[in-house]
Amino acid sequence: MTRVLHALSRLIRTRDGSVGIEFVMIVPVLLMMITSSFELGMVTMRQVMLDRGLDLTVRDIRLGAIVPVTHETVGASICDHALILPDCLTNLRLEMIPLDPRAWIAPPGTADCVDRADASVPLRRFTAGVQNELMLLRACSLFDPYFPTSGFGAQLSDQAGGTYALVSASAFVIEP
Repeated sequence: MTRVLHALSRLIRTRDGSVGIEFVMIVPVLLMMITSSFELGMVTMRQVMLDRGLDLTVRDIRLGAIVPVTHETVGASICDHALILPDCLTNLRLEMIPLDPRAWIAPPGTADCVDRADASVPLRRFTAGVQNELMLLRACSLFDPYFPTSGFGAQLSDQAGGTYALVSASAFVIEP
């Protein structure tokens, strides 16, 4: 019995492996912070580029540089201006809605996004406006997280298939 107590007290006093225990406790937290920082940086960069593409495209629509104004031509213009969006034309869905400021009806609160599970879902609405009409152009683009199972990437996926959606909107008046 004294042998067992002596071995147990020696085991309690020993310091071997204490660095390994600290390593095992700290490294997962650091890796989660690194992957979350990278994911957040990519989300921010993609959102900025989607906003840039939408703003430059709205400018072109207002000035009449895009003719005809269709989902395909507007989407191609956004993808040309937003340089780093992966597989842009496939993952981009647009809504162009005329708004009447005198008889206000709020546009839908959620954006119309691509449904990867069902490609047959039609556009909700895309109406090219006429001169002096107030329009809302909303773009929704889907992305796959780089680290879908850890940190920030695990919190992002809210669409089917583990993707997340970025939405950008702009209201403008079509100039004569």
